[in-house]
Amino acid sequence: MASCLASYSRSLAGVKRKGGRGMATVVGRKPPTAIVMMNMGGPSTLPEVHDFLSRLFHDGDLIPLPFQKYIAPLIAKRRVPKIEKQYAAIGGGSPILRWTRQQGQAMIPLLDELSPSTAPHKAYVAFRYARPYTEDCLDELRRDGVKRAVAFTQYPQYSCSTTGSSLNEMWRWATGVSRRPKVGEEEVKVGLEGVEWSAIDRWFSHPGLVEAFARNIEAALEHYDASERASVVLLFSAHSLPMSVINRGDPYVLEVSSTVSAVMARLGNRNPYRLVWQSQVGPSAWMGPQTNDALKGLARLGQKKVCLVPIAFTSDHIETLYELDHEYGKEAKELGIDITRAESLNGSPVFARAIADIAAAHLKEVKATGRHASVQMGLRCPGCKFDHCGKTKEWFANGGR
Repeated sequence: MASCLASYSRSLAGVKRKGGRGMATVVGRKPPTAIVMMNMGGPSTLPEVHDFLSRLFHDGDLIPLPFQKYIAPLIAKRRVPKIEKQYAAIGGGSPILRWTRQQGQAMIPLLDELSPSTAPHKAYVAFRYARPYTEDCLDELRRDGVKRAVAFTQYPQYSCSTTGSSLNEMWRWATGVSRRPKVGEEEVKVGLEGVEWSAIDRWFSHPGLVEAFARNIEAALEHYDASERASVVLLFSAHSLPMSVINRGDPYVLEVSSTVSAVMARLGNRNPYRLVWQSQVGPSAWMGPQTNDALKGLARLGQKKVCLVPIAFTSDHIETLYELDHEYGKEAKELGIDITRAESLNGSPVFARAIADIAAAHLKEVKATGRHASVQMGLRCPGCKFDHCGKTKEWFANGGR
């Protein structure tokens, strides 16, 4: 891993940065290869909060609830005032759409250069719970005449509740299982035929991802005097999952842990560190320890210098800007902790090169092997009881056919 990272780091020096709006450029002579950047999304404005929460709590892949279709609307309605205040505190909406588009724009010129045989490429956004929804993205693919598409999860570590949910949603809309309600006599477009699909479902140990995280941590550690940097505790924080999801065999915890191990190896294992979990919802058991509890424990043990590292997010949104910065940052200061946070990947050129490399390697592998999805994606969790998961995996493995 160390030699691989060193080689990757050296290769970044030769990266050519080209201009242009990679997100919107379509060459007329040939439809673009679509790189569909999938994520959970977030409300861009306060009026969008209710619909965001409603979709989120209706998703049984993310938060399985008894009598979900009845309970979900009640939970969403109850939580709206609190969540609106949180989004108001970070500027009135989530920046995740802006960052995802910016990352796509930075990726596309590099990808065109790395994979000229599949160029031109165009980045699209498909959010699970906020606009542009998956069905909005497919409308755009249809307008552009796309014949080749890559479902590229922006969750580096795979979970059935995140990447799995987004892939399931893509399968439903692309095959016509999900349909828009008919408006009058207007014909409703169903499905997306004639498109070859493949999936990038996980990339938790890619050298470029590791390098991007490591550089941001190194920059954050400059907050402290050089003589004390090695004693700063690195607290890697990832979104938690219900234990019911983990216990059925979800690989998320293992893959997040692998990312942390790779980043620490790149940093020379100089700092003490722990992996902690945030964003628990409801009274059921979730993966722990929770980030705020870990901060209290470190303070009690006399560890008063901490650097928070969002290790499972590729850009800023509510979990970083409010939960980490506002809530936990305030708690840490009250506990006497000198706390800082590593910047999210956001506009990192190292990250842009990483996702371009990942997409280029994937396109090359699909062409060489005919395999449209990873070996790991083909394996269902031992405790999986959802038929739609198996159908989604089979559909992607067959190239969307």
